[in-house]
Amino acid sequence: MTFSLVARCRDTGQFGMVIASSSPAVAARCAHVRAGVGAVASQNVTDPALGPMVLDRMAAGDSAAAAIARVIAGRAHAGYRQLLAIGRDGGAAIHSGRQVLGLWGEATGADCAAGGNLLASAAVPGTMVAAFGAAQGALADRLMAALGAGLAAGGEAGPIHSAGLKLVDRLSWPFVDLRCDWTEECPVAALGRLWAIYRPQAAAYVQRAEDPTAAPSYGVPGDE
Repeated sequence: MTFSLVARCRDTGQFGMVIASSSPAVAARCAHVRAGVGAVASQNVTDPALGPMVLDRMAAGDSAAAAIARVIAGRAHAGYRQLLAIGRDGGAAIHSGRQVLGLWGEATGADCAAGGNLLASAAVPGTMVAAFGAAQGALADRLMAALGAGLAAGGEAGPIHSAGLKLVDRLSWPFVDLRCDWTEECPVAALGRLWAIYRPQAAAYVQRAEDPTAAPSYGVPGDE
């Protein structure tokens, strides 16, 4: 049903994740990031409340592993959940319950963790981790490389229809929050096109928020 990767950039302190699924609007339910804290994917028969709960525990000082353990301890239906987390120290953790759907897999690497369910191949998460580690450039570019590699390795067993890219930098709101909520074509390719459009403007949107007087032209009719 889903494959994803959460990651930290050790140079910038950014956190982010990518995700794709056969379900509509997967990133709206499963992607959770918080500046200075970490990133969490909550997937497989998703309970969207779990992502913020894990982030709250990490904000309070728990490692990714401790945060996930506390959140799922004694929680009803934990066996249906798959959680991936990366913390401010780069430590990653994954919980895959006994009722995770279909062929599932998980993998961790330097500053990242990947996981999936109803996969075409159990090798998909490991392939994503390897691609993230080998990629160059900004965190968002490395995340997109990982998502593309996961798709090329087989991705989900059935056709995928939605995908998302979300990351935070130093501010409380996302630096990038892009989604393809549904398409009959390839949502990963659609997300790549969105990122190519947004990439040159991302820093300008931050500048407009912090100091509109110093911001570049808005590029709309009537703007001078």
